[in-house]
Amino acid sequence: MAGAKAALVLCMDVGFSMSNSAPAEEPPFELAKKIVQKFVQRQVFSETKDELALVLFGTDSTKNQLDQDGSYQNITVHRRLMMPDFELLEEIEHQIHPESQQADWLDALVVCMDLLQTETKGKKYNQLNIVFLTDLSTQASPDHLDVIIENLKQADITLQFFLPFPLEDDKEGGGGGDRRGPSQPGMGKGLSTEQKEGLKMVKHIMLSLDEEDGLDEVYTFNNAIEQLCMFKRVERRPVSWPCQLTIGGSLSIRIVGYKAVFDEKLKKTWITVDAQSKQRDDVKRETVYCLDDDNETEVQRDNTIQGFRYGSDIVPFSKVDQEQMKYTHDGKCFAVLGFTKQNTVHRHHFMGNQVMKVFAPKDDEHAGVALSALIHALHELKMVAIVRYAYDRRSNPQIGAAFPCIKQHYECLMYIQLPFMEDLRQFTFPSLENNKKFTPSDTQLSAVDSLIDSMMLVEEDENGEQKDMFKAHHIPNPAFQRHFQCLHHRGVSPGTSLPPIEPWLKAALERPTTIDERCQAPLEEMKRKFPLTEVEKKKQLKTSAQIFGQGSEEPDAKKAKGDEEEGDYNLADIAEGSVTSVGSVDPARDFRTLIKQKSLPYGEVCQQLIDRTEQLLSNKNTHYYMKSITCIQAFREQSVKLGNADLYNSYLQSLKKSIPSRGLEVFWDLIVQDAITLISKDEVEGSSVSKDEAKQFMVTEDKKEEETAPVVEDTSDVDDLLDMM
Repeated sequence: MAGAKAALVLCMDVGFSMSNSAPAEEPPFELAKKIVQKFVQRQVFSETKDELALVLFGTDSTKNQLDQDGSYQNITVHRRLMMPDFELLEEIEHQIHPESQQADWLDALVVCMDLLQTETKGKKYNQLNIVFLTDLSTQASPDHLDVIIENLKQADITLQFFLPFPLEDDKEGGGGGDRRGPSQPGMGKGLSTEQKEGLKMVKHIMLSLDEEDGLDEVYTFNNAIEQLCMFKRVERRPVSWPCQLTIGGSLSIRIVGYKAVFDEKLKKTWITVDAQSKQRDDVKRETVYCLDDDNETEVQRDNTIQGFRYGSDIVPFSKVDQEQMKYTHDGKCFAVLGFTKQNTVHRHHFMGNQVMKVFAPKDDEHAGVALSALIHALHELKMVAIVRYAYDRRSNPQIGAAFPCIKQHYECLMYIQLPFMEDLRQFTFPSLENNKKFTPSDTQLSAVDSLIDSMMLVEEDENGEQKDMFKAHHIPNPAFQRHFQCLHHRGVSPGTSLPPIEPWLKAALERPTTIDERCQAPLEEMKRKFPLTEVEKKKQLKTSAQIFGQGSEEPDAKKAKGDEEEGDYNLADIAEGSVTSVGSVDPARDFRTLIKQKSLPYGEVCQQLIDRTEQLLSNKNTHYYMKSITCIQAFREQSVKLGNADLYNSYLQSLKKSIPSRGLEVFWDLIVQDAITLISKDEVEGSSVSKDEAKQFMVTEDKKEEETAPVVEDTSDVDDLLDMM
C-alpha cells in the first residue's frame, strides 16, 4: 500500500541477570544491545517511514504510563514512537547499560501494548509489532496471560522473541532457532527453573497467536546478529511507466513498464558544513566570474556562454543553440522496428544501466491478450523484437531488444538497451588456432575441464536437486555496507578511527570454502600440466655508434637535423589530428605544423598567423599579450629556418608603427624584454636589415630623443662625494 508504514516497539531486558555469562562467552546483554543497534541502523539508513519506540525493563528507575499503585515497576519507556535517527543510535551506544533490578517480562509486554495503542490512535499503520529481547530469567506471573493474548489478537499486534538459547532440540526455531553454538546452552541443565517456565509461556503465547508458524518468530541472539549484520537496502516503491507498444501504424497495445534491474546509487546526502559549528547555514557559497586581467574584472553570469572545443578552435554555443540542437520527438515511445532471431543479439552487446519488464495493464483485458500473443509467438519462434525506446520527450531515443519472458505466475517482455555504432569497440587480435606453439594437448585440456568442474558454483541438495552456492542477488553491495558502517561509527563515536571492514562482508565476497577445498587438486594438476619457466631478457644489441663511435654514422649536422625533424612528430601531434588552419587555442603550434606539412603556401600560412596575432592583441590583457609574443617568436623562428625574412620584418615594422595609436605600449615593453627584433643579414642572407639596424629597432622614439639630447655635466655631486671621502 503506497505510503503505508509500520509501528514497532523494541523491548529489551537490562536486568542484572542479562550480565551473567559463562567464562569466555559474551553476556546476553551485549548480544541484545548489538541486535537493537543493528536493527535501528537498518531503519535509519533504509530511509523508511516506519516509526520505532524503545522500552527497557529491569531498570533501576520506573517511567511508564501504567506506573500506579506499585504496579509495572522497573520498566522505562526510553523513547516514544517516532522515526529512528542518529540521536537514538547515540543513546543506545552511550546511555543503555546493565542495571541492578529485575522486572516481570509480562508486565513489560503489557507496557509495550499500551504504548502502541496510545501512540497509534488516530493514525494509519499497516503493521504493529513488538520485538522482545530477554533471557527469561525473571519469574513472570501467568495470571493474566490469556487476557494478554486476547488483547494482542484484537489489536492485531505481531510478536517476536529473541532469546540467548534455542527453543528445544526437536523443534526448528525461526531464523535458525535450532542452531546451537557454544554460547547457546541446550534445554537441559543449562536453563534455570524460571527460564524453563518462561519458555513454556513464550511457546503458549506464540502458538496461540499463530498455531502453525508461531514458533518461527522465536529467534536466537547469535542468529539474529548474523541476519542483521548487513544494512537494509533503501526501499524503492515501484514506479510504473505507461506507454503504447506500437507495431507499424495500425497496431497499438497498452503497456506498463517497471525497472527490474537498476544500477543503484547512493543517495547524495553530502553537504558542506562549518567545521566548528557543524551547521550548514553557517557556510554560504558564492560563484563569481572574472576576466583573466590585472583587475580581475567581474563578469555577470548572464554575459557568459559555453564553448565547445572543435579541433583547435573554441566554438561558442549559447543556450538558444543548445535548445535548438536537442533532438525533438513525440514523447515516450516503445515502437517495434522489426524482429530477429535471439542468437543474433549477443550477450556482450547488452548495455545501459537497467532492465525493464513490460506488462499489460491489469484493467485492460484486450491489451493482456494481445501482449500475451506477442510474447508466446516470440518464445515459440525464439525471436526478439527490436524496439525504439524513449522515456519521455526530454530524453534521447534508444535502440533495444525486447525478449519474451514466461514464468509460472506471470509473463512479460524484458527490454535491454543495445549499442549504436559509436558504442562498439573493434579490436583485432592474432588467432591462436593456427599457432602450433599455443595449441594445448589433450591432457592440458582435460586438466582445465577438471578445474572448471571443481569450481562450479552449484551443488546437489538432499533431494538430488541442484542449488546455487553463490547467490549474487543475495550479496549486498560492499561499498554501500562499508559506507553505512563508517557513517554509523562516525555518528556515534566522533574523533575515533574508523573500524576495519567487518569479517562477514569479506567472507561474502570470497570463494565458498567447499569450492576452495574441491579445487585444490585440480589446481595442482594445472601447475604440472602448464609449467612456468623464467625467461631471461636477451642482451640488447649495441649499435655501431656504441661500438665504433660517431665516425660510422652521418655527420653531426645531418644527424642533428634528422633528430630534430623526427622529434617534432610525437604522439601528442598525432592525437591532435590534422591541422588545416591557424586556430585560436594554440596558434604557434598550428603555425609550425602547417609549415611542416607544406599543405598551404608559405605566404598564406604567415598571413593566417598575422591575422590571429592581431585578433589576440585586440584583447588588452597580459594573457593575450603573452600568447601574441609566442606567435611572433614562432614566426621569427620559422622565417630564419626557411631563409625568408621579408614577411616577418615587414609585419614587425608595421606593428611597431601602430603601437602608440593602439595603446600597446605595455605589449611592446614585453617584446623589448624578450629581445624580439628584426631578422638581420647575419641570420638570413636575403634580409635587407643590417645587424646595427636590428639592434636600433628595439629602441623607441622617446628613448632616441633622450639619447640625442645634449648632456650637461653636473660635477657638484662628484665634488660632494670627494669631500665626504
